[in-house]
Amino acid sequence: AGGYAREMGEDYQRRQRERITEALKRTDIVICTALIPGRKAPLLLTSAMVAELAPGSVIVDLAVEAGGNVEGSRPEETVLTPNGVKIIGPANMPSRIAADASQLYARNLLSFLALLVKDKELKIDTADEIIKATLLTENGAVVNPLLGSPLAAEEAASN
Repeated sequence: AGGYAREMGEDYQRRQRERITEALKRTDIVICTALIPGRKAPLLLTSAMVAELAPGSVIVDLAVEAGGNVEGSRPEETVLTPNGVKIIGPANMPSRIAADASQLYARNLLSFLALLVKDKELKIDTADEIIKATLLTENGAVVNPLLGSPLAAEEAASN
């Protein structure tokens, strides 16, 4: 995972849903963006949870192309639920906001490079979670399990 979302256990998901459901009762707009690299997007809002929103509320599911964070969302469609909540499923948002996406990507790269350079020198701090997760080799040795054997890659991906 290392800086990215990852799947959580069933108990964690249950507690998370309870807290989200309570918050939804006081919410008019929800934007969902949770993605797990290489996997289906996690379901964050069930139909029962969406039913807790007031009529006229809006949910934007930006993870819709990867399966969606919201039960009932559909790519490129606006779904109106029985209780009057709109679920919007815009697909491929980065291409719709290409200039903004490019600026965000550039800022992310600059922030990543700032982790690697201290006092104008390259310093790779392997204790840093992000560096550790993105480091492929060190001193000639493969240190990232995803670059090992296919079996190691499968094991790392399942964790």
